[in-house]
Amino acid sequence: MRARNVALLLTAALVVYLVLLAGRAVALLRTGEAVPMVLGAGVLVLPLLGVWMVVTTWRSGARVQRLARRLDAEGELPDVDDLPRMPSGRVDRKAADSWFEQRRADLEADPGNWRHWYRLAYAYDIAGDRRRARETMRKAIDLEAADH
Repeated sequence: MRARNVALLLTAALVVYLVLLAGRAVALLRTGEAVPMVLGAGVLVLPLLGVWMVVTTWRSGARVQRLARRLDAEGELPDVDDLPRMPSGRVDRKAADSWFEQRRADLEADPGNWRHWYRLAYAYDIAGDRRRARETMRKAIDLEAADH
């Protein structure tokens, strides 16, 4: 719950910033002069991009949370509490790699199962490969949506 509260606080701060930025863009557009109006149009694009990014990020987070709740209800949520950790708290690299290989083997045995894709995404995450974790989680989301 704490991470969610931080995300809400940061989103609220970003929304305030985007509103202020949009206000500056409108002020530039209202000058009636060519150069400030072009700058205003360019600045107006930034809040629009920001809103799009916030909405897509929250939608993605909600979808991942839905899958996590479903796995938790099934008693299948990945648990890495027993894996050895470094002093920083991160999972030991060799242990993460071994855990990853087990998840990949599960996926290869049943590639159409979104649960295996979710677990592989989690394995990528604990191994520190965030880009692949996001890609793999998107696949899990797509497969779960098709499963309904």
